[in-house]
Amino acid sequence: MQDNVLILDFGSQYTQLIARRVRELNIYCEIHPYNNLPTDISIFKAVILSGSPFSVRGEDAPHPDLSEIKGKLPLLGVCYGAQYLAHFNGGKVAPSSTREYGRANLSFIEDNELFFEGLSAGSQVWMSHSDTIKELPDRAVKLASTADVENAAYRIEGETTFAIQFHPEVYHSTDGKQLLENFLVKIAGVAQSWTPDNFVDMTVSSLKKQLGDDKVVLGLSGGVDSTVAAILLHKAIGENLHCIFVNNGLLRKNEFESVLNQYEGMGLNVKGVDASARFLDALSGVEDPELKRKAIGRVFIEVFDDESQTIKDAKWLGQGTIYPDVIESISVNGPSATIKSHHNVGGLPDFMKLKVVEPLRMLFKDEVRRVGASMGIDAELLGRHPFPGPGLAIRILGDITPEKVRILQEVDAIFINGLKTSGLYNKVWQAGAILLPVNSVGVMGDERTYEKCVALRAVESTDGMTADWVHLPYEFLQKVSNEIINRVKGVNRVVYDISSKPPATIEWE
Repeated sequence: MQDNVLILDFGSQYTQLIARRVRELNIYCEIHPYNNLPTDISIFKAVILSGSPFSVRGEDAPHPDLSEIKGKLPLLGVCYGAQYLAHFNGGKVAPSSTREYGRANLSFIEDNELFFEGLSAGSQVWMSHSDTIKELPDRAVKLASTADVENAAYRIEGETTFAIQFHPEVYHSTDGKQLLENFLVKIAGVAQSWTPDNFVDMTVSSLKKQLGDDKVVLGLSGGVDSTVAAILLHKAIGENLHCIFVNNGLLRKNEFESVLNQYEGMGLNVKGVDASARFLDALSGVEDPELKRKAIGRVFIEVFDDESQTIKDAKWLGQGTIYPDVIESISVNGPSATIKSHHNVGGLPDFMKLKVVEPLRMLFKDEVRRVGASMGIDAELLGRHPFPGPGLAIRILGDITPEKVRILQEVDAIFINGLKTSGLYNKVWQAGAILLPVNSVGVMGDERTYEKCVALRAVESTDGMTADWVHLPYEFLQKVSNEIINRVKGVNRVVYDISSKPPATIEWE
């Protein structure tokens, strides 16, 4: 039985980071909204309360019933969680004299406290709150302070309840991982047994019980998630897994053929379906990004349904859904508005009579790659940059035509191959080219041209939630720009996107 940690989400932008840091300790954890507590709390070895944009003093403040948790399980309150435990247990929370945001240093740490083992005064922490704890709750012992925050950490006597006013999960809290390890491993006694190999063993065993001799249909995309999901299912049910790889006409140059060959070399039962004409027909004249997504999603389901019906007695649809998709779909405030319409978390159209199996639904992206590596999947495939579900459709601004797809495929191939041959590909999290709805004047030889402009985009990130543009060498950009303009008919200008996320997004649509 896997030890499990419960993270109660109060709506903080950092909640996923808490889970990532816990998983980095080889400890399994799950995020649940504060207003939808699990029915069986006893399966958890420890609980963490997240931060929140709310104030505990507000009328709309999250106020869950913690009677089955506090004093019964090891409990750690982070930021809002710390204020919540103080406010509702005899302490006092009030507005800070100044908003406490950013880096701070611990000026005092109580001696001989296991919670702070390995940390020393001066340790940098990250604050993000407008309220502060003026008076500690009943039976509380102060454990740490900063120059501006008297009650930066405390514990409750007679319980394994701890609270911190800062965020240990963010990079700027330099000893945050150590603090989480102290609480979870040394205090709560949680086993550090969450490893890729264990995940594979448990998941394959679970899939065998869940699926039995049933047939599963899975749509491959060429990406990391669907590939790792396919290999896990293949380990569990072998030839009863039927994979379908659909060419929507919006893949990268020659990707349909190359990826299909790669899959067949992995022993998967794969059928390639070239439906590019059908997708491009559906996109004809469509300019709105969301309408593009809906058109692609609709046609994909139609094509997939046609193909799945040729597989007799198929009962399940395999999907490569990963944990961030799941978290967003069950967020504190309901399904997140940021989920794109081509995502399909846990649901299918009524006419598709298939049950859903999602072997990766509890993994973050980096964990998916580690699981893939543990199963021997080729490092080049696991290292592939993320690619949008609607493909090049959302990298062609405006309407889609076969000629525009051809231009962008050529540009993208030059850019991506250039990154690979220059040793830059693995230093970039995601890269691609965008075809702009702009013509610009140029001169080629003695002729005046009026042709397309393309933007190159390369970002570094860990999970896509935030991203910085990559400082690619000028010499590289110069070489790629020259090659694109000289070799791709229809393009006479190249620009480089130096916007970060936020405020921009990684894709343009």
